[in-house]
Amino acid sequence: MVTAITQGVKISVDTVYQEEYSNPEKEHFMFAYQITIENLSDYAIQLMRRQWFIFDSNGTQRDVEGEGVVGIQPVIEPGESHSYVSGCNLTTDIGSMSGNYLMHRIADQSDFTVDIPEFQLIVPYRLN
Repeated sequence: MVTAITQGVKISVDTVYQEEYSNPEKEHFMFAYQITIENLSDYAIQLMRRQWFIFDSNGTQRDVEGEGVVGIQPVIEPGESHSYVSGCNLTTDIGSMSGNYLMHRIADQSDFTVDIPEFQLIVPYRLN
């Protein structure tokens, strides 16, 4: 698990290789990741947007941006957390992801960016 704290928001990431949804012969490697967003601040926040930087070990990079996460823009109260699971496919067996969330602080209507720490996407047999 990797974690990072930015402006009172803790992001934790766990990853799992999805062998049953992968097809290495066709250069398709599927990974799932679970993100937990913990609000350590004194103010309610809302996740508005996400931006991902996806790196494949063949040198390709994809940037993905959009509203919310998995179709919602959750409000996270102080001391509370929000978790979700999503996925990413690569054309190689090693890669990484990083990014950021645009958060909205409800009390003063201000926006700020929270870092999503870089995490590795590695097929287990590559770890031997």
